[in-house]
Amino acid sequence: MENTKNLEAIAIQVRRDLLRMIHAKNSGHPGGSLGITDLLVTLYFDIMVHDPENFDMDGTGQDLFFLSNGHCSAAWYSVLARSGYFPVEELATFRAIDSRLQGHPTTAEHLPGIRIASGSLGQGLSVACGAALAKKLNDDSRFVYCLCGDGEIEEGQIWEAAQFAQARKIDNLIAFIDHNGQQIDGTIKDVLNLNHLKQKWEAFNWEVLECNGNDIKELIETIRSAHDKSGKGKPIVIIMKTEMGKGVDFMMGSHKWHGIAPNDEQLEKALSQLEETLGDY
Repeated sequence: MENTKNLEAIAIQVRRDLLRMIHAKNSGHPGGSLGITDLLVTLYFDIMVHDPENFDMDGTGQDLFFLSNGHCSAAWYSVLARSGYFPVEELATFRAIDSRLQGHPTTAEHLPGIRIASGSLGQGLSVACGAALAKKLNDDSRFVYCLCGDGEIEEGQIWEAAQFAQARKIDNLIAFIDHNGQQIDGTIKDVLNLNHLKQKWEAFNWEVLECNGNDIKELIETIRSAHDKSGKGKPIVIIMKTEMGKGVDFMMGSHKWHGIAPNDEQLEKALSQLEETLGDY
């Protein structure tokens, strides 16, 4: 219980960080970033075996994470900084010219913690399949995690990767679907209804788990369950029910906050709902 409270406190600070980052440059994607914060905090501060101080591209003996829906970079940058990959103060350079913290993650500036450029939607799961298969071939027992958006899985490449993973029995791969039901043009149901999402993944011969992606305790339990189910010939996907804009009442549940920065008044109102916990950058 104490650890859960600590993780929740970190998540509050990450939400403050990302809102201030996006506001400062009047550019970014707050809705999805707020929604995935609890997962990223849970992975980096509780679940994953990783070494921020000695980052390398191979990650041998470590867990790897790939953010396929790269437009949610602000949350990831904050978590990477808060977990020690680079100085927290660098968050102030988000989306600035010549910054390492661009709108979509990139490897061009060799930012610790980032192994692929992402944000061209649909590609991350393919990369995760390759990384996980490499670990199996190298007798590396660690996991590969990949986060995809529910709008993103309208892309055909996701399903090609899903088919490949089950065909090659990549059972050290754990994918997450950020199932908030929203995308840039409206609700998932109205734009391109996913229909029977769990059954789709089961039909592709994946082990499917479901959880509340904004409940850290439940996230931990579900990921631990995924670990128990690994190594049995099936890749694993966790469908997370999340709330776009989680933590900020006027952003929650609306696709309109997919890619719009808060103005001064909106930022002040949002931050008033998120009490500073670790100190702002």
